[in-house]
Amino acid sequence: MHKVLVLDIDGTLTNSSKMITPKTRDAIMAAQSRGVKVVLASGRPTRGLRRYEKELDLEENGGFLLSFNGARLTKSCGDELIYERTLEKEDVARIYDEVMDMNVGMISYHKDYIFTDSPVDEYMRLEARINGMEIRNVPDFMEHIKFPVNKCLLTAPDDEARYCMEYLSDKYVKAYEEAGKTPHYNIYRSEPFFVEVMPLNIDKAATLEELCKYMGIDRTDLVCCGDGYNDVSMIRYAGVGVAMANARDEVKAVADFVTGSNDEDGIVTVIDKYF
Repeated sequence: MHKVLVLDIDGTLTNSSKMITPKTRDAIMAAQSRGVKVVLASGRPTRGLRRYEKELDLEENGGFLLSFNGARLTKSCGDELIYERTLEKEDVARIYDEVMDMNVGMISYHKDYIFTDSPVDEYMRLEARINGMEIRNVPDFMEHIKFPVNKCLLTAPDDEARYCMEYLSDKYVKAYEEAGKTPHYNIYRSEPFFVEVMPLNIDKAATLEELCKYMGIDRTDLVCCGDGYNDVSMIRYAGVGVAMANARDEVKAVADFVTGSNDEDGIVTVIDKYF
């Protein structure tokens, strides 16, 4: 029997209304009662996982939270920090100086709030609403940072976001690689209006490898379920990689199994089949 069920949140665990259906919750709770450990693995900040952590009683059942696409891994019970990767402050400052000359907003996260010194736009408000966090408009973005930063998020309409990503990637990733230097960032678009700035070599699979070390298990003990591009690494890594029916074709192509959609309780099928 497999030992760990790893679940992306949006488009996987939750339906199109961002809710866990009773049927899916019951199946997960039953699996946990049999000793299966559940990991919520998301690009969201840790605060954005709390609602689902409570719904699934992860603290009582020894679950885990993989947030910021893998830049932070904690044990649900007691919030024990297992693994973390952060951006150096000087690297954040370099991106900040670049985007201040563009029509682009910039946010980051601390505890239960999002902070920015840019004008608050509709994309920041969306991020705050999805994650149940308040937005604080601070006097000086860089002066506010006196704590580890796992991720920065750049916000702009589609065309501006595309240009921003291409410009930053060319200057701080491709140019470094061509010069034989190690880049400091992963830079990519997670939505048409979001550009993610992450520590280098962070993805869900790399952090799940750290979890396997912590738990003393093998990757073949994992069943990983997802629907998006940021789930491909863990779907490839797992003993069983599962794509939702609503997943992008590129995600389905690397999966061992394609289950029902997030609106069809596809996770229930996975639990019945593999646990």
